[in-house]
Amino acid sequence: MKPAVIDRRTALCVGAGLAAAALVPGLARAQTKLRFAAVFSDTDIRAEMIKRLSADIAPDHVIEPHLNATLFRQGTELVALQRDNLEMGNIAPQDIAKQVPAWSVLTSAYLFRDANHLSAFFASDLGAQMKKQVEDQLRVKILGPTFFGTRHVGLRGKKKVNVPADLAGVKLRMPAGDAWQLLGRSLGANPTPLAYAETYTGLQTGTVDGQDNPLPNVQNMKFYEVMGQVVLTSHLVSFDLLTLNLKTWQAMPADKQRAFQAAADKAMAWSAGEHVKREAELAEGLRRQGLDVYTPNIAAFREHAQKIYLASDEAKAWAPGVLDKIAAIK
Repeated sequence: MKPAVIDRRTALCVGAGLAAAALVPGLARAQTKLRFAAVFSDTDIRAEMIKRLSADIAPDHVIEPHLNATLFRQGTELVALQRDNLEMGNIAPQDIAKQVPAWSVLTSAYLFRDANHLSAFFASDLGAQMKKQVEDQLRVKILGPTFFGTRHVGLRGKKKVNVPADLAGVKLRMPAGDAWQLLGRSLGANPTPLAYAETYTGLQTGTVDGQDNPLPNVQNMKFYEVMGQVVLTSHLVSFDLLTLNLKTWQAMPADKQRAFQAAADKAMAWSAGEHVKREAELAEGLRRQGLDVYTPNIAAFREHAQKIYLASDEAKAWAPGVLDKIAAIK
């Protein structure tokens, strides 16, 4: 009987030791689960970006990805972050512009030259000021931009497009929201709101005549199967924003915030580089798949877009000289 008594005592001591360890910082620490919502698919380069980020922050956090708008429908993720119903999100700047009008300048056509210009802007003092606006007004922490390619126009028909007038009457699928609709009008088209996940069917049935997306998205979503051409308008350097609920961010000690930001910067830089490489390959790949891929009169599109934007109500909220300041960033 005596050994059994010793076993029970030993078990009690071990249990007490484990309980005590749980109370000592560093001896037992649970990972913080971060639910991440995004509209992009699991074949998107950014899905791998999130996996890489999750691996780098694994000692302290674990990211639980919800892709394809399965947790929150497109356009509602920002409100979920604000209401503490979501920890992380891939947020479109157009959604931010709905609540912070000054941000609409970042959604305007022909603003950024390329992915490097985009990154340089967000690393600048002006970029820091605009991120702080979002933090103060929306209670959302912006980690940085997730570049996903340059937007071009893809159409069902074969009729050539050279200038904005050639898109008159064309039902161009755009996400819902004023900023997106303005972008469509700035190209000369008739913007038609349609969810990203419904775009393939919309093109297939003729609900819309075309869509605008970067070439990696055209490949990921197989839009090329229901399109006849790609017009390389290069009208928008596309990016979303990798964001955190501010309460989640502020709960981290300063050293953990720095580590998290560094891991995010690393993942976003990798993703941007992969998108640039993919774009260069895809134009030729789409030609091989039978699509007509060509460059229109870019100067005509840029001039038309700038006139539309400067005459818009959205431009009234832009800071004086902001276009020139962004253009001057190297």
